[in-house]
Amino acid sequence: MMTEAILNEQELTKKNIVQLLGQLTNAYQTTRTKRQEIAIQFPPENEEFSLLEEIELLTVNLRGYASQFQSTGRIVNKDHAIEQLQAMRILNVPQIANFYFGINGNFEQIKSYIRTLDYLRLLLLEYLQFQRD
Repeated sequence: MMTEAILNEQELTKKNIVQLLGQLTNAYQTTRTKRQEIAIQFPPENEEFSLLEEIELLTVNLRGYASQFQSTGRIVNKDHAIEQLQAMRILNVPQIANFYFGINGNFEQIKSYIRTLDYLRLLLLEYLQFQRD
């Protein structure tokens, strides 16, 4: 039987996921200019995707899960979602890690956006792993 503390924690996680989704949506709009600068300053070198494309892919995937969660309170195909979220280690993507840990002082907004994406990923993962079927 689930204790009240665990249920409260899950409710808090749910609220945080929805709140982060809103923050990400706003941050995405406010970072438009910076994203355009990134597209120019960090073109793809030998990678399949550019830095901006990697960030966009993560954004689409994570916002998709969070939106599904927000509208239905659950995520379809939970085990597959958990697998994907675990594999999506944001700072393991070379372009993102190089950018994030590099000296790119005028991109703090984007670095903050990347941290928010990763936090959303971790919250979704935490929620799904402790959710009862």
